[in-house]
Amino acid sequence: MAASGGYRNGTHKGNTKVDRLGSLGSATKSSSLKSKPSPASPAASGLRRNSTGSVGGAKDDAGVPGRVRVAVRLRPKNAEELVADADFADCVELQPELKRLKLRKNNWDTDTYEFDEVLTEFASQKRVYEVVAKPVVESVLDGYNGTVMAYGQTGTGKTYTLGRLGEGDTAARGIMVRALEDIFAEISPETDSVSVSYLQLYMETIQDLLDPANDNISIVEDPKTGDVSLPGATLVEIRDQQSFVEMLRLGEAHRFAANTKLNTESSRSHAILMVHVKRSVKGRDSTLSSENGNSSLMVKTFKPPVVRKGKLVVVDLAGSERIDKSGSEGHTLEEAKSINLSLSALGKCINALAENSAHVPVRDSKLTRLLRDSFGGTARTSLVVTIGPSPRHRGETSSTIMFGQRAMKVENMLKIKEEFDYKSLSRRLEIQLDKLIVEHERQQKVFDDEVERITVEAQNRISETERNYADALEKERLKYQEDYMQSIKKLEEQWVMNQRKHASERTTSGLKDDNFDKELNGAVPVASAAEKTAELKKLLQNEASLRAAAEEEINNLKSQVVQWKRLEAAGNAEILKLRKMLEDEALRREKLEEEITILQSQLFQLSFEADETRRQLDRGGSGKVLGDLDSFMSQIRHSQLSDSGNGDKASMAKLFEQVGLQKILSLLEAEDADVRIHAVKVVANLAAEETNQKKIVEAGGLSSLLMLLRDSEDETIQRVAAGAIANLAMNETNQELIMSQGGISLLSITATHAEDPQTLRMVAGAIANLCGNDKLQIKLRGEGGIKALLGMVRCGHPDVLAQVARGIANFAKCESRASSQGTKNGRSLLIEDGALPWIVQNSNNEASPIRRHIELALCHLAQHEVNAKDMISGGALWELVRISRDCSREDIRTLANRTLNSSPTFQSELRRLRI
Repeated sequence: MAASGGYRNGTHKGNTKVDRLGSLGSATKSSSLKSKPSPASPAASGLRRNSTGSVGGAKDDAGVPGRVRVAVRLRPKNAEELVADADFADCVELQPELKRLKLRKNNWDTDTYEFDEVLTEFASQKRVYEVVAKPVVESVLDGYNGTVMAYGQTGTGKTYTLGRLGEGDTAARGIMVRALEDIFAEISPETDSVSVSYLQLYMETIQDLLDPANDNISIVEDPKTGDVSLPGATLVEIRDQQSFVEMLRLGEAHRFAANTKLNTESSRSHAILMVHVKRSVKGRDSTLSSENGNSSLMVKTFKPPVVRKGKLVVVDLAGSERIDKSGSEGHTLEEAKSINLSLSALGKCINALAENSAHVPVRDSKLTRLLRDSFGGTARTSLVVTIGPSPRHRGETSSTIMFGQRAMKVENMLKIKEEFDYKSLSRRLEIQLDKLIVEHERQQKVFDDEVERITVEAQNRISETERNYADALEKERLKYQEDYMQSIKKLEEQWVMNQRKHASERTTSGLKDDNFDKELNGAVPVASAAEKTAELKKLLQNEASLRAAAEEEINNLKSQVVQWKRLEAAGNAEILKLRKMLEDEALRREKLEEEITILQSQLFQLSFEADETRRQLDRGGSGKVLGDLDSFMSQIRHSQLSDSGNGDKASMAKLFEQVGLQKILSLLEAEDADVRIHAVKVVANLAAEETNQKKIVEAGGLSSLLMLLRDSEDETIQRVAAGAIANLAMNETNQELIMSQGGISLLSITATHAEDPQTLRMVAGAIANLCGNDKLQIKLRGEGGIKALLGMVRCGHPDVLAQVARGIANFAKCESRASSQGTKNGRSLLIEDGALPWIVQNSNNEASPIRRHIELALCHLAQHEVNAKDMISGGALWELVRISRDCSREDIRTLANRTLNSSPTFQSELRRLRI
């Protein structure tokens, strides 16, 4: 009686299948292992030599064709078979040298099959790994996906081949353990990483072997690429081999197993080991020196490093079994049915792929969905089919061999998985930026100290020069003053002596007689006059000599003054030189600040691009949002989010719940421009979800966004704010609020001043959404909405023109509806604002989105008879005729025909033109 299913406890009994196979496999002889190289070996080596591919695993690049490689492994006879089949020959005969297998039909007839590798019962675990799994592991290390799978009847050694831990005998290690040993030997712990998930597919439910409580994991498929992911599975980063072995032991303990007639420890679930290998590609970086040529400021180029992401999937399928032979009953019978159904679905997919069928039923089972990439996909796949020698199970053995034969016909297209490592680049740029800031601060301090020293030295020299000059001038002044006073004193003494002399001479001459006086009257005056003349000449000569001496002293003083002036000019020149040096240092400082600003802007731009790229490439990643808002904003600004999927809607919703909308909205008024930019991005992402829009509006988010649009001069903020308003404008209630708060005027002003095509696209999208509201037609036109739309066509960017065309089509549709209901009379407001020439000009635009919206707009305008004459004079009639005949969309073509037939004015004009 078969025992009911239960958890595998991880211990191996002495009489189980794995120990018997391991004990016989240990007696392997080296001579029996010799075989020709497998046909796929050159392809494997070539794959490693030519593993450089285009960057971006999500691109549809041409791949490398690779057929599914299939090896067959024969299990040794167990104790029961040695007794029961002692009188019978084995049902299979192996020819490993020829890579052939013969299956006996009876004693005289056999069928021969060829495989990529034929492994006898004496083949060692190492031999099996090298020929089956090692080429796949090497491909995974090169950035490709790879799959190793074991298929066969229950009890034929699948789990032994793949999952044996080999703790007692290292030679008995299975493919899982050996594969991780090779991976750890090749990767670099500093730059590479290995993450592992271990799952089981039990009764069509996917369960986590590392977290048994997680027992219903859903499968997520990327609608664009078709890639399959399991976002709910536990992903553990492994650092060494011992941790991996412990993880395998934990997973095996949680796997379902049961005791049947065919196997004492029969696996009741399909085990799936997923190993994610992320490796950095070396040799892609180059260095670039800064503009000032300083070797200490060498910076890396801003091309992000390339990483290769390979995934190794090891699948231990549960064995197929016949109920009458296994003796399953009760719950074990239900397990057997589920196993056989999933294996049957896998066989149908293999048959369809082998026959190149147009339809492959991959959705019939979760097993086939999980293995979608392994058969007919982009993975390198190796399959080992395990068989037993007993003739009693010839039917099961034949079925297993035919499964392998069909699998050999399946062709995969191998594609490398490469992408830019924006997170690593951001970290590297942050480190470089910190180094530049520290270097700048150090140089700035040295510069300030040098300037201060030179300034103090110059001031001291100038002060000393001024003091010396003043002292010298004072000394010369005192000297000349003293000489002058002495000269004046000498002249006064000389004058007094002359006066005394003249007085004595007059007294002496009065005592003589008159005769003598008469005689001398004619001579004495002449003698005294001669003496006086001589004295005067002498005095004049003295004065002249004194004057010459004074002039000489004055000339000396002048020369000294000129010399001091020259010294002063030299001092002034040195001061000018110092000022020039100060100006040069200031320019260098400004230049360094500009470089830092550029690096910061590039850092934040790369952060934004990383979020966008991860949103496109890593749909399956599950980000972890921090609970504190300040920590979250710090993480965004440093581009170090914990996982690659932080831009996903689930992460935004989690942030919304944990942080709170009020805290996020409060950051819209932060002083730091970068914080405001990231905050408005978060609000824009939240506004994309309809469930969040009402909460954002009630919390004042719409008013804050309109305030940013009005007050901010940063075009990035304006662009993201306009995008958030466009998301909110998809709701009719929000449209009326936007109009009542002057939103259309702010959008029109932004459209007038913006030049960036992405900003114009966001603004045009917001106005286009508002154009679809019947109640806001007059007000929207009155506040310049139509003029703003037509003004944005100056950009010429296809995305902007598509949004303008959508807005015009929405406005024309609302006008047509109002005219048919009798609530509007007169010409179209679009025609009055001069939109018709542009509509006619672009009605046959090469871009299909623009052309489709313009064709709809023309049809809606033509439905109102009062617009017919303007449309005829503007050339729109010819475009309507073309649309009714050549439009690719049947609904638009039908609308154009109905409009032409229902308008008398158009019919009259067509008859006049004989159309």
